[in-house]
Amino acid sequence: MAPLPTDEATLLDLARAGDRRALARALSVVERGGASGSSLVRATWARALDDRSSVDAPDQAVTVGITGAPGAGKSTLNASLCAELLRRGRSIAVLAIDPSSPFSGGAILGDRVRMGDVAGDEHLYIRSMATRGHLGGLAGATNDAIAVLGATGRDLVIVETVGVGQVETDIVDSADTTVVVVNPGWGDAIQA
Repeated sequence: MAPLPTDEATLLDLARAGDRRALARALSVVERGGASGSSLVRATWARALDDRSSVDAPDQAVTVGITGAPGAGKSTLNASLCAELLRRGRSIAVLAIDPSSPFSGGAILGDRVRMGDVAGDEHLYIRSMATRGHLGGLAGATNDAIAVLGATGRDLVIVETVGVGQVETDIVDSADTTVVVVNPGWGDAIQA
């Protein structure tokens, strides 16, 4: 297996051409941040502006946020939604925001486990991202990761938040559409 390039523009070109390893590396660069992460995000925006006649966000995909309390069924809904959209011929990227492991600091990967039935589909790309202490239901690099995923030609980018409460609403500003998953009987009409 050939080593991946280190320059951001080539890495982005490979990711856009469908190279899953390059996409994984690009997302890791964005997640780490720093000068390389900023450079890759700038390259994403520049490429998107070259590709489009208008000055829109770099993502050509529709972004859907799925949020709700822990255990409400976000991952189950996400897996079912992906299965149906894949059946209809759509190309999807899932950004699964997980709590950080207290041992490694990485993502716990609980959301990915529930995607088992569709996880191997070639038209589905799943990336887990740890919150690393970031509040609001998302990871610090979520918006940049959405931009990179959207620039790869997917029809849809689904962002599943970490289990949230009443004040973690950052997904509303990051997604085109937000789905809130609630369990019957968890609070009254005012809380929902």
